Amino acid sequence: MRDFTQQRFDLLLCTTIIETGIDIPTANTILINRADKFGLAQLHQLRGRVGRSHHQAFAYLLVEEEASLSALAKKRLEAIQMMEDLGAGFYLAMHDLEIRGAGEVLGEKQSGDMLEIGFSLYNDMLGAAVASLKAGREPDLAEPLGAVSEINLHQPALLTEDYCADVHERLVIYKRLANCKSADDITELGEELIDRFGLLPEPARVLLAGHRLRLLAKPLGITRLDATSEGLTLQFMKNPPVDPVKILLLVQSRAGLKLAGPDRLKLQKPLPDLEAKLKAASELMDELS
Repeated sequence: MRDFTQQRFDLLLCTTIIETGIDIPTANTILINRADKFGLAQLHQLRGRVGRSHHQAFAYLLVEEEASLSALAKKRLEAIQMMEDLGAGFYLAMHDLEIRGAGEVLGEKQSGDMLEIGFSLYNDMLGAAVASLKAGREPDLAEPLGAVSEINLHQPALLTEDYCADVHERLVIYKRLANCKSADDITELGEELIDRFGLLPEPARVLLAGHRLRLLAKPLGITRLDATSEGLTLQFMKNPPVDPVKILLLVQSRAGLKLAGPDRLKLQKPLPDLEAKLKAASELMDELS
């Protein structure tokens, strides 16, 4: 293999790997074949690989016949030819924005998987990420919505057909329940249900109670709350926002409370009805918080 290190280069012929930062100060000419296939930022990066010393440099953009170029390719080539002064990168970025468009955060032109996961879930994930950034925290990409708390009271929790006959109306109410951010929101929705459909049957009461517990469980990093007639079990997410010392002190001070694994807390206590389950769960989560 010949040693080229001591020779002067005048012509630079390369692949796009050159845009990663390879520096050859002696190169003063670059040939970019099929320049219409490159993006504006790529062309700007490639062009910047030559002219890195005091010698004048030349960048030749080679294309097929002009008639075969697309309208966007022509705009890119015109922009890269016009912007050749020092500091032209910003203006190139503005031209690129005009050519490609600014995109959409919520519309169908948004890149990503919004159409795969649905607008509502995407909006929730976006809101959670913005809230994390405003609070000075890095968004958790592994769990973008934080702890998703599953509440199991081992009793039917639903709006029955004989209470709310319209299936579409039931779906709307379920959606509104899922969007409730505070206990007051749930109370207002419960009052609205009583006003519209009458006194809440037991399954509807369980449904509203489950959502109240979910609001208490999420800030503690509780992913599952399981309440049976024999006791209560809390399962936490990895690295929950709860002081481990507080949990240990609570286990030592409360009868029937014990650790049931690295991420579970179990309370052994008779819970014969819904009120007893709600009271035990609320008291335990209040002490944890």
